[in-house]
Amino acid sequence: MRKFYVLLIAIVVIILVPVSYFFIIRKSTPLPGPRPLVVHHFAYRINIDSLSVHYGEVEHNENLSGLMAKLVPSQLIDRISKDTREVFDVRRIRVGNQYAWISTKSDSLKALYFIYEINDFDYVVYDLRDSLKVYLDHKNVVKKIKTVSGTIYSSLWNTFADKKLDIGLAMAMADMYAWTIDFYALQKGDQFKLIYEEMYVDDEFIKTGRILAGVFSGGGKDFYAFGFEQEGRERYFNATGESLERSFLKAPLHFSRISSRFSRARMHPILRIVRPHFGVDYSAPSGTPVVALGDGRVSEAGWKGGYGRFIAIRHNSSYMTTYAHLSGFAQGLKQGSMVKQGQLIAFVGSSGLATGPHLDFRVYKNGTPIDPLKMESPPANPVNTDKHAAFEALVKKLKPELDSIK
Repeated sequence: MRKFYVLLIAIVVIILVPVSYFFIIRKSTPLPGPRPLVVHHFAYRINIDSLSVHYGEVEHNENLSGLMAKLVPSQLIDRISKDTREVFDVRRIRVGNQYAWISTKSDSLKALYFIYEINDFDYVVYDLRDSLKVYLDHKNVVKKIKTVSGTIYSSLWNTFADKKLDIGLAMAMADMYAWTIDFYALQKGDQFKLIYEEMYVDDEFIKTGRILAGVFSGGGKDFYAFGFEQEGRERYFNATGESLERSFLKAPLHFSRISSRFSRARMHPILRIVRPHFGVDYSAPSGTPVVALGDGRVSEAGWKGGYGRFIAIRHNSSYMTTYAHLSGFAQGLKQGSMVKQGQLIAFVGSSGLATGPHLDFRVYKNGTPIDPLKMESPPANPVNTDKHAAFEALVKKLKPELDSIK
């Protein structure tokens, strides 16, 4: 019997010792952990772990040859100018835009890449390492949805400035309501609410994006606007799908004040005689852009006596608009030019008989002057029938969001 117990103990020892050793080793020897995370650094989607990036800004009278002169052999610069025009025409380089070159850490004046930023989002890359390669690319843009509300106490411009909002948003709002709201007749207490996008690159605010929806409350009415793509571009419609666009804009310029209205008996500020003033004077700084009220053909463009630099646009068989006391015309604009609604045509000035910079704007219907501020204009096409369901779903989502903005 004793031999049996000795044999049993021996068997247990033989089994337990290796097992115990295995667990002891497992416990004392650390298991391999996760591999260390390797973080690579990129600029313009180029790995720059062992490289250096240098930045600059295009100055007056600079061109591609001047920017690259110290970085790239002259014969290669000549090739870039001639052989890569289909990708990007170097004559489009603009003052103030940013450029960069990427070099080794040891030689900052030997460019491996040269990058020109076309705008806030798009850029062209010249890969100079082996054979010349040129391609367009864009930054990673993040869109954030924002809301804002405000009350008018003096002007739309001042309201946005007081709230430290991007003035570009005010411009976009004025464009959205350009056909339906007269921003030169705003009343104290008028209000607005907007849902809009902000564009960010690497967490840095770049600019305001689209206005998705808005409501402007004034004169006891609420003017809703919803952005919706139709016929290849985004347009704005009211809650029932009617277009906010009209055949004519409400005014030919942004953010000015009316210094003189349509009148049949006005004292002329220079001639000091009473005579009709068949237009509206918009007081604005010299150089303020002036746009065409609607599509049409330029019937006059030149100097016209007391009107100074003068433009007349024939829109159709009934309507004509005129723009006077201009400081200059848009590039390429001349008699016979076709223009589109909202297109830049000229700049505010004080040419001719004028006491200061302003735009004398007039509208003629069938040859008779009419008050531009009282002119009615038919709306553009409503939401297409086949897109009604999608538009209604958009309104159902955004209208409650607008109404809930405080």
